[in-house]
Amino acid sequence: MIAFGPVPSRRLGRSLGINNIPPKMCSYSCVYCQLGRTTNMQVERRAFYEPEQVLSAVAAKVERTLQSGESVDYLTFVPDGEPTLDANLGAEIALLRDLRIPIAVISNSSLIWRQDVREELAQADWVSLKVDAAREELWRQVDRPQGTLRLESILQGVLEFGRSFGGELVTETMLVEELNDGVASVTEIAGFLARLKLTRAYVSIPIRPPAESWVRPPSEDAVSRACQLISQRVDQVEYLIGYEGNAFAFTGDVAQDLLGITAVHPMRQDAVDAFLKRAGADWTTVHNLIVQRRLVETRYDGQTFYVRRFR
Repeated sequence: MIAFGPVPSRRLGRSLGINNIPPKMCSYSCVYCQLGRTTNMQVERRAFYEPEQVLSAVAAKVERTLQSGESVDYLTFVPDGEPTLDANLGAEIALLRDLRIPIAVISNSSLIWRQDVREELAQADWVSLKVDAAREELWRQVDRPQGTLRLESILQGVLEFGRSFGGELVTETMLVEELNDGVASVTEIAGFLARLKLTRAYVSIPIRPPAESWVRPPSEDAVSRACQLISQRVDQVEYLIGYEGNAFAFTGDVAQDLLGITAVHPMRQDAVDAFLKRAGADWTTVHNLIVQRRLVETRYDGQTFYVRRFR
């Protein structure tokens, strides 16, 4: 499913997602990834869908969403893997301009050392770049990149992009307990972020089931300390530690909407319940999807989540 949602985004309001990468193809296999371990590690860009196919899917989803009384604040490239692996990303952004909705891309930064990637990302209105570490060894422990990637080249690419990008540039740093939440590692990250002209620096923690069961969110003290350290070097710093809410949109097909959202955005039990009530449906659909092995029920941090099963 290329287009999904809209979903409530803590950064972008009502975000209609664009899934332009097949599962689970990525350049990283982050320990905290909500989609599990990467099964197809890639760094070579290639085409997955025709740009016109992406436009058609997104336009149809936007139309159904608006007809159902829902709003769309952003069209967001936030796929099952790294969006810049898509060689057609620039062409897709250009075509989506006709829908007159701001375009966002959420990237792990891994390919931004490439000039073509920087040029294509520059067409977006809002770009998020991941900076989980500023030291090679720690970066490899947290993000587990494909072996040919080098952090020095990536950080240099981030700096070059930041100097020329005319839209809103944000960064996101995911903190994992006893891995990159210490004073030394956060201070290194803050020093790098200070070299960028940022709209905002986000500090986040794992709030959904991670790829590795040992991953835990840092303590409140550690998160607060991290934000304070980064705030000393960056003007706008925000937590991304709260629950984003239950305002998931219903666009006509309960099962397909649930599968589309949970493919990239695991839903908490109370969010599913609220979604079903708005759709005039009950839990029978969810139970059937579980029996059909298309949906998985899982537990994390005292909460029940529902995630689409990858075949």
